[in-house]
Amino acid sequence: MTAVLVVNSGSSSFKYQLIEMDTETTLASGMVERIGEVVGDSVHSIAGVKAEVSAAEASAETHVPASADRKWKRELPIPDHTAGFAVMLEAFRAHGPSLARHVPVAVGHRVVHGGARFHQPTLVTPQVEKDIDELSGLAPLHNPGALQGIVAAVEAFADVPHVAIFDTAFHQTLPPEAFTYAINADLAERYRIRRYGFHGTSHGFVAREAANFLQRPVEDLNQIVLHLGNGGSACAVEGGRSVETSMGMTPLEGLVMGTRSGDIDPGVLFHLHRRAGLDFPEIDKLLNRGSGLLGLTGRGDMRDVIVAAAAGDGPSQLAIDVYVHRVKGYVGAYYAQLGRVDVISFTAGVGENAPLVRERALAGLEALGIRIDPERNAAAARGARVISADDSAVTVLVIPTNEELEIARQTLATVR
Repeated sequence: MTAVLVVNSGSSSFKYQLIEMDTETTLASGMVERIGEVVGDSVHSIAGVKAEVSAAEASAETHVPASADRKWKRELPIPDHTAGFAVMLEAFRAHGPSLARHVPVAVGHRVVHGGARFHQPTLVTPQVEKDIDELSGLAPLHNPGALQGIVAAVEAFADVPHVAIFDTAFHQTLPPEAFTYAINADLAERYRIRRYGFHGTSHGFVAREAANFLQRPVEDLNQIVLHLGNGGSACAVEGGRSVETSMGMTPLEGLVMGTRSGDIDPGVLFHLHRRAGLDFPEIDKLLNRGSGLLGLTGRGDMRDVIVAAAAGDGPSQLAIDVYVHRVKGYVGAYYAQLGRVDVISFTAGVGENAPLVRERALAGLEALGIRIDPERNAAAARGARVISADDSAVTVLVIPTNEELEIARQTLATVR
């Protein structure tokens, strides 16, 4: 059996999955969070295999019976990522699956920002660690945590290769006219100001899954992928290559998101500074953590916004209008850039589970050959599926994303 451990580290938490690659089955998953606080949390879940611990043992330690969800929770001090990995390893020892039986052949790490430096999955070396650290200036909220996770994981799994998978790598195929901002060229080069794009692991995975679902070569398809979750981005994919994407130098640009503003006139920043007296850290916090759906409604989750809008809440109704207006604008722009669109795919939490958003985001685009079937769209189905009408020239799909599986695939291909 060939197992890969996937790690997604943040500044105060990390998620993990152990995936058996022969069958692409998740054997276990978990999260260690509130690292560095007085009390931290860990959750370890088993899926696809029998728990390697008795129900009595599970109940005694964790308060959650093994017969319920095969999920175990702990609260304990977790001072740093190294301690967090020790907690994870203890969970594997106590509850399984046994890492002695499912020895990882490699560990794959999600890294948000690879700049223009990293074009593909990369074996972790001391120099790569230095490069990730140096790129933290472009992603101060993401790369430092990823690096802490890598360092801790290398210590915990010293005998296997580690591979860094960069969110930005898929978008390294953007042409210069797509990634260049119209500012002073010398300043842009000196400070590496350009469009990098994010969610690349998801966009690449969904584009290939859509092609597989339709039983067509990905090279033959022009696609628009709409990754709509708490964070959201659109991507134009031509023959399997990213040629345009909505996020920019940071994940702030583009679509309306749960707490991020997306596109905004840069003059608003200066206005808030001069007239409202906000300093730049406050503006940064406002646009990244206090805007989007949260800023418009006080609710950062689209599910809550939809419920409130249905009950007649005016701000929530407006927020959905703004949200779908922005998505529709990007669909139209990317249609123009591609010249021909074969497939539009919705993915991630909102894209996969909000029929209202899908319907309204593509409403009125019939002249472009885009027509959703209301019954297919509203059906309580799971998995990859067609939601367009039979007479729609553009096939509209819902494709569940699986970034962890994609990271595992790329990790295994790299070490092989």
